[in-house]
Amino acid sequence: MAAFVQRKAQRLARADASRKGGLDERAAAVVQLLNGRSRFCTTSSCSGRLVLAQGGAADAQSCGIQKTNCAWLLVTHETCAKDDVMTALEKATGDAVLKFEPFVLHVLCQELQDAQLLHSVAVNSGFRNSGITVGRGGKIMMAVRSTHCLEVPLSHKGKLMVSEEYMEFLIDVANRKMEENTRRIDSCLLLDSTNAWSWPWKLPPVQTPHLRRWGRATPCTLAGEGGRPFSNKKHTPPQRTTVKNQVLQMMQKPILVFLLNS
Repeated sequence: MAAFVQRKAQRLARADASRKGGLDERAAAVVQLLNGRSRFCTTSSCSGRLVLAQGGAADAQSCGIQKTNCAWLLVTHETCAKDDVMTALEKATGDAVLKFEPFVLHVLCQELQDAQLLHSVAVNSGFRNSGITVGRGGKIMMAVRSTHCLEVPLSHKGKLMVSEEYMEFLIDVANRKMEENTRRIDSCLLLDSTNAWSWPWKLPPVQTPHLRRWGRATPCTLAGEGGRPFSNKKHTPPQRTTVKNQVLQMMQKPILVFLLNS
């Protein structure tokens, strides 16, 4: 616990190294909420943005990875108009790409159960690409991510490759994605007002008719009191000890825990 407290203090004391040099207004409430709790520490965030970029950013294979030798012709964290994009495209001399990058947040967690709680809140808010990583040094990182990205090439060597009618349609799609992104961020704050962020988070028992007991389907409770999974070993049919069965046995419990906390 002392190591986490020290790590959090060092992290929060650092200067903001982002291009903007500060928090995005829409992400600030979630960031401040988490940093105000002793078991969490945010390390990076972006509230979601529409970017018109050329150069390295346009050539990257995925959102936000390659940022060297690139020019941002337009960046906004709000919805935008077609005229703004068309004006920015006039400055393009290379390959320009319009991107929508949704909300992303990285949070250092004190314990694994804290990361599982945050993962549940994120998934229930619509950020279904969220995940947990554990480093060799014991660092537990929870990443809040979503899948509703958008990336469309618009020009090649400075020449516009799409019609203005398509541009109008594209901007409408991007704006709707931005509005959905805002709704999901607000949903995270709404869950906080209902005490969903308090630990332990009680998970209801999960009923499924798909497990089989000696060849016939029977409903089986997968979660006990408080959401803790259990296994009923006396109903497990004998299995041959093969490499496949050994791998399945090793994978079964982590997957079950992950599903119950998703």
